[in-house]
Amino acid sequence: MRVSLRSVALFYPLLLTACFFNHHPKQVQPVAPPISNTPAPTPAPAPIQTPVPAQTTPAQPKAPAPTTSTQASQQPSEAPKPPVHKKKPVNKNPLQAANGNGASNGVSAIGQLSAGEPSDLRRQTSDSIASTERGLNSITRALNDQEQRTASHIREFLKLARAAIISGDVDGAHTLAVKAKILLGELTR
Repeated sequence: MRVSLRSVALFYPLLLTACFFNHHPKQVQPVAPPISNTPAPTPAPAPIQTPVPAQTTPAQPKAPAPTTSTQASQQPSEAPKPPVHKKKPVNKNPLQAANGNGASNGVSAIGQLSAGEPSDLRRQTSDSIASTERGLNSITRALNDQEQRTASHIREFLKLARAAIISGDVDGAHTLAVKAKILLGELTR
């Protein structure tokens, strides 16, 4: 067992560093206090407060004060006027007001709006009702219970839309036709 001086010299610093770093204290984790099963004390009932009766004082009639020349000279002749705020001129053109620069290019910030003529909307609604009905009738596959309920809702919307067109409620008929078309889209997916 012959140990060379060189081996001992290399092993000695390793031995010393290992001793210094091994002395770590254990970390103690805090423990929650024990839970006690004592019931919480019930709060005492709040004292009942009665409202203080309102007292009214009779109004005392005011007698007109005698005016004398000394009182007239002490009172100002006119009350001070409140400051006048000038209003900004109202812009007549809403496009210029929306753009903020006064230059009108003829197009609204939200785009061009249609006049929405009733006859055009009536025709579009009638076409939408017809196309939705054709789409519903073109479904040839077997429908489950949920799909059958959806199909009956579509038929009901179409029936109400036709009745609304006859009664002259074009906007209501259009809304019902759109709802039927959306349900048909869900059904044909």
